[in-house]
Amino acid sequence: MSEQPQPLNILRVNTLCPEDSVIQKAKNRLVQHGVVIFPAHCLYGVAANALDPRAVERVFLLKQRPKNNPLLVLVKDLDSISPMVKSIPDPAKRLMENFWPGRLTIVFEAADHICPLLTAQTGKIGIRLPGHPVARALVEAVDFPVTGTSANLSGEPGCTQTCALDPSIITNADLILDAGRLQGGAGSTIVDVSAGPVKILRHGSIPARQILACLG
Repeated sequence: MSEQPQPLNILRVNTLCPEDSVIQKAKNRLVQHGVVIFPAHCLYGVAANALDPRAVERVFLLKQRPKNNPLLVLVKDLDSISPMVKSIPDPAKRLMENFWPGRLTIVFEAADHICPLLTAQTGKIGIRLPGHPVARALVEAVDFPVTGTSANLSGEPGCTQTCALDPSIITNADLILDAGRLQGGAGSTIVDVSAGPVKILRHGSIPARQILACLG
């Protein structure tokens, strides 16, 4: 039996040193309301312009995701956070200093202009500064934050390789950056700093004891 041809929207990318030409093609898609599948430490994710309601809507449609389930976003640097949130509490600053870039998502009170679809009407937004080379290159190439949700249909397991992506995701994504098999494992730890004491919303790659030790 002959091997099935690879879809034309899949590009190989070097995990440790992503090629500039590949990142540029991904950037071109993102600035045109596009959706790009990209590798992170554990799973493949879905990137779109987080400030573009049309692009955010495409992410929800791609994943068949309920509108009451917010999307986290990835930023390129700490300066990118202030325009997106109402405040950066001191505990958040300590967490960012200790764990970013890395697998910690911090939930803030969202600025009023942030797309309500992105926050699922919660008034909160989860933000992470990614550490994976491809994810970092992607956010550094554009002038806006990008979505960082996993590349799977809602309720289905995440994917550690592009051949495991749902066929509808492969068809409807504008571009897929294929870095081979990823390591899998726990996703990012999610903490909420939006009101009162810091709350751990999801246990993940960074143990709770490290979070608590950082916060004193």
